[in-house]
Amino acid sequence: MNPGQQEHSTPLIEISALSKTYTQAGKILRVLNTITFAIAKGDCYGIIGLSGAGKSTLIRCLAGLIKPSSGKISFHNVDISHLKRHSLRSFRQKIGMIFQHFNLLSSRTVAGNITYPLEIAGVSKFEQNKRVDELLSLVGLTSKKDIYPASLSGGEKQRVGIARALANNPEVLFCDEATSALDPRTTKEILDLLKMINEKLGVTIVLITHDMDVVKNICNKVAVIEAGKIVEEGSVAQIFGEPRHPTTKQFLQRAFHEIPEEFFKAPSPNRKLLRLKFKGTAASEPLISEIVKKYQVDANILLGWIDRLQTTTIGTLIIEITGSVEGVTGALAYLAEKTVHHEVLQRNES
Repeated sequence: MNPGQQEHSTPLIEISALSKTYTQAGKILRVLNTITFAIAKGDCYGIIGLSGAGKSTLIRCLAGLIKPSSGKISFHNVDISHLKRHSLRSFRQKIGMIFQHFNLLSSRTVAGNITYPLEIAGVSKFEQNKRVDELLSLVGLTSKKDIYPASLSGGEKQRVGIARALANNPEVLFCDEATSALDPRTTKEILDLLKMINEKLGVTIVLITHDMDVVKNICNKVAVIEAGKIVEEGSVAQIFGEPRHPTTKQFLQRAFHEIPEEFFKAPSPNRKLLRLKFKGTAASEPLISEIVKKYQVDANILLGWIDRLQTTTIGTLIIEITGSVEGVTGALAYLAEKTVHHEVLQRNES
């Protein structure tokens, strides 16, 4: 078992009843509303939400960049939200931040950007140079040591940002939309790098994103945030396999597989459009043939796909069943008894 997975049951960061409010034009604006969840050591934890949901404010609170209005954030059982200056500086040396737009110092070379946090920490010149060489090798930029940021591609800039964030050997990397400014191919390369850092170095990663594909490719846990509240939280396999909140379902629907409009017809008790999700032993059960024989319905498979997650594989089928009202009702009741997750799709879900 790799370092990034062996301690997933050990709490590292615990958030309890966290709220953040601002006063704007004489009115109180609540950006975060009594948020509670925990991040275990070794997790790659995704926080997903639309623009304005509060995810950037949340990660800045977790990183100690802004103070919450109320609630508690514990790191190794120490409440970081009330740390004094010296203790806060010590905490920040245990974390690294990666930003959407890289935030590199244009007047410094690649090596100079990476050494910046080491200089602040008082590391010797010899150790700085040694650490720079180690990190450039890790992120695949050995030949770029003396180059300035203006000459780098977006992916290279983000690799420098990752190297800089790792300079002080942090326990946690906080990633603020770290791939949203990159093209799909570069995004995959950066995600592969972060995954390697998580698994081989044992660094806990907390990332915010609006892209469910990012969560699918790297995370083992995910929280969905909407209007400052966590509306759903759990393992990626659980959220993908059995999403419960409408916002989560919309993220999954939009992110991966658009259901063609022509699949939707006028509502009828004699016809249902279904989404079936299979994982584990449910994938080996002949459910469709069973409902066809048992309830005298016709089943037409319209669409199917497989999502490969970090810890499991989930298969999805879009099927149409037609028959008598009693047959369709019986088929739906039969599916409800089984381990397969199913939803009746309506036109407004497309």
